[in-house]
Amino acid sequence: MKLKLFLIALSFTFSINAQDITVYTIGDSTMADKKDPENNPEHGWAQVLPNYFKDNVTIINKAVNGRSSRSFITEGRWDSIYKKLEPGNYVFIQFGHNDQKVKDPSRYTNPHTAYRHNLMKFIKESREKGAIPILFSSIVRRNFNEEGTLVDTHGEYPLEARLVAQEQEVTFIDLQYLTEQLEESYGLEESKKLHLHFEPREIAYYPKGKHDDTHLSNKGANEVSKLFIKELQKQNNELATYLK
Repeated sequence: MKLKLFLIALSFTFSINAQDITVYTIGDSTMADKKDPENNPEHGWAQVLPNYFKDNVTIINKAVNGRSSRSFITEGRWDSIYKKLEPGNYVFIQFGHNDQKVKDPSRYTNPHTAYRHNLMKFIKESREKGAIPILFSSIVRRNFNEEGTLVDTHGEYPLEARLVAQEQEVTFIDLQYLTEQLEESYGLEESKKLHLHFEPREIAYYPKGKHDDTHLSNKGANEVSKLFIKELQKQNNELATYLK
C-alpha cells in the first residue's frame, strides 16, 4: 500500500513538472529585452530569467523601454497580451519608474489613483482569463548620497504596489526592498558593476562612455533575477517547482 501511494505521489509530481508553463512579463526598461545582447552590456532582469527555469517554461518578455502602467495600456500592449492569455499562464507586473514622469502626460500616473487602478486592472483581467498575476515593486536606482546612504527615488509607488497586492491577495515580490539590500551589500563603488558605468573607449558599445545608475548590466540583471528566484522559493510558490 505504501509503495502504491508513493508511486501515485511520484506520478502526480511528475505530471505537474511536465506541464508547459507560459510566463508573460510586463513592465519597463529595467525588465525588458535589449537588442544585440552579445555586445550590448545592458540587460533587463526578465531577459535573463529563462536561464533559471526548466525547458518547459516559456518566458515571453513584453516589457518595453520607457513604458508606464498608463502608456502600456493606451498603446494597446496590455490588450494584445490579454487576448492571448490562457488558464495557468503567469503574468509578472512591474511598473513605477516611468509612472513618475510628471512632465509627460502620456506616461504619468498619480500613485494613489491611476497607478493603483492600472495595477488592479492587470490583476483583475489576468484572473478573468484564468492566469496568475504576480506583482513586483520597482528595483531601486543606484542613488547614493555624499555620505554613502542609498536614497529612495520612487516615492509612493512601491507603497501602492504593496497595498494593491495585499488588498487583491496577489503574490508580491518586493524588489525595491531586495534590491536596496543588494546595492548596499555591494557598496558605493562596487555597486557600479550592477549598472552601466564605462569610461570613454572602455568598451566598443559605448565609445563615449556611459554612467547610468538605473539600468542593469548583465551582472546586475542576473543578481536581480536571483533575488526573485530566492523569494519565489521562500514563499513556496508553485512556480518554484519549475526552477532548474
